[in-house]
Amino acid sequence: MDARFPHLLRGIGLMVLATTTFACLDSGSKYLSEHYPAPAIVWQRFMLQTIVMMAVFMPRMGLSLAKTSSPGLQVLRGLCLAGSSVSFVIALRYMHLAVVTSIVFVAPILVALIGGRLLGERVSLRTWLALAGGFTGVLLIVRPGGPGFGWYVALPLVCACGVAGYQILTRKLAGRDDPITTLFYPGLLAIVLIPLAFPGDFLVLPTELPHAAALLAVGVLGAGGHFLLIRAHADAPATVLAPFGYSQLLGALFLGWLLFDQMPDGTALAGIALIAASGVGLVLASRRRST
Repeated sequence: MDARFPHLLRGIGLMVLATTTFACLDSGSKYLSEHYPAPAIVWQRFMLQTIVMMAVFMPRMGLSLAKTSSPGLQVLRGLCLAGSSVSFVIALRYMHLAVVTSIVFVAPILVALIGGRLLGERVSLRTWLALAGGFTGVLLIVRPGGPGFGWYVALPLVCACGVAGYQILTRKLAGRDDPITTLFYPGLLAIVLIPLAFPGDFLVLPTELPHAAALLAVGVLGAGGHFLLIRAHADAPATVLAPFGYSQLLGALFLGWLLFDQMPDGTALAGIALIAASGVGLVLASRRRST
């Protein structure tokens, strides 16, 4: 065990718990997407998440919670997060939970490809092979020209690009702002940006008690999941934690089957497995290269 991280196993456990939390959050968003516009779900989720984060961190941090040395980068991250979140929830209305989640998991491969070029790093053959494997998995899932193919299949890819941009900007912000501030800002900005982009759809309040409970759960799960990520990265290095992030795909498969009676067919499952294998393989290869 790495002496620099004496609580490595706890960090891994927290990472798996965080991904489970995010899978539950996505399940709640899918349930709500059948009743409310996606911008309203996303806006109210981030409103509740921001309130929870302020309640937890402001007593200790005060106004420094919102202190940033790079406001431009933070605004760009907020745009990426708001756009990807709305695209994701719209996609959930038309597609299986596990399918949408797996396509979005192409994002880490895009980060390795695009981020490497932006940061002046050489893009390795492994990255290109992982990208090819990931997009082959996407093709197995969406099957262009097939009976289940429609305009909405572009939405998870739009979301993946937004998530990749968000992660690349997070890398550029590393060491500039407090990590908690960096987690706080995107939700705060989404509260401002979504009403500007969707003025007629962002404030649609729940009309039934189960819907209100689901929305409250989504907001709390969002804040809780991000808090678990903070704690996980305090206990273990990102290179160790990254492969365990793909456990979210298992959570999405299980919850999609349990709550919505949706299970991808054999070809789509093969595509999901290929995306996960490509991403995990790239992470493990990067770990070996850095040691």
